[in-house]
Amino acid sequence: MRILVTGGAGFIGSNFVRYTLLHHPDDTLVNYDALTYAGNLESLQDIQQHPHYQFVHGDIRDGQKLSEIVQKHGIEAIVHFAAESHVDRSIHEPAAFVETNVLGTQVLLDVARQSRIQKFVHVSTDEVYGTLGSTGYFTEETPLSPNSPYSASKAGSDLLVRAYHETYGLNVNITRCSNNYGPYQFPEKLIPLMILNALENKPLPVYGTGENVRDWLHVEDHCRAVDLVLRSGVPGRVYNIGGHNERRNIDVVRDILRVLGKPESLIQFVTDRPGHDLRYAIDPTRIEQELGWKPIHTFETGLRETVEWYVTHQEWCERVKSGEYQRFYALQYGGDAS
Repeated sequence: MRILVTGGAGFIGSNFVRYTLLHHPDDTLVNYDALTYAGNLESLQDIQQHPHYQFVHGDIRDGQKLSEIVQKHGIEAIVHFAAESHVDRSIHEPAAFVETNVLGTQVLLDVARQSRIQKFVHVSTDEVYGTLGSTGYFTEETPLSPNSPYSASKAGSDLLVRAYHETYGLNVNITRCSNNYGPYQFPEKLIPLMILNALENKPLPVYGTGENVRDWLHVEDHCRAVDLVLRSGVPGRVYNIGGHNERRNIDVVRDILRVLGKPESLIQFVTDRPGHDLRYAIDPTRIEQELGWKPIHTFETGLRETVEWYVTHQEWCERVKSGEYQRFYALQYGGDAS
């Protein structure tokens, strides 16, 4: 299969690229990424010379360039990861999220429709469902009720994807996952931020009282699920992907400190962010029953492996935090990655 992966230099996208090349050696992947702050080609440095892999620097809002790439490489399927994805940033810069997540997805859908793409997988988030009380789970039939500019922009893109299936007959799937963790995650997210702060004995900022509950999913389990949806998903269907790992944020932070042997006195409670959803929890029954997917990582082993990865990849972390990672593009390809 010849696959265009948008956002393939990001956290989940880069893990998906690596997963696909490992498990489907006959596939060809084109990684199309704008290399914004969270896009890091150093995360894929080990496969830069892979014969079935190519990187293209581009914005998903550039329909002409996308069309040229799709035609040039004979693309058969698109897996769409590219998105602005950080809730805190969306509160301060909502326009950027609408432009990338909504308009960018619409442009990409048009290219897919005009190029007769055989499969379009849109990677979304459980945050489009809003928040849960202390009981219950999100299913694929849960009404969309986003509470942040980020989740609203993702909900908008989800609806566009659905509309292109209903109106034009485009073969699409939407996946909605719970919180991912694992190697190569940008350090502004909860788990890597807490790991890196703890390693430097800096305060660990926890919103409110840390009671917010998230369902944690190892990125490799997520990639395996997206791969199954790409190859076997029922046209037009939504698939929820959850890890069966509900944890309060404060407990996740304490687990990280325990693994690192650091004191809980490093925890610092800070003012909660606006519209902070209390609880997310995914019911993944559909993908389990239809496609035979199950998570293979427990949270305990997955978290320990993730902590160990960040401990042993300090240089990568420092280059990300300093912005030095963006120079890799200039060295590898020439030009400016910003």
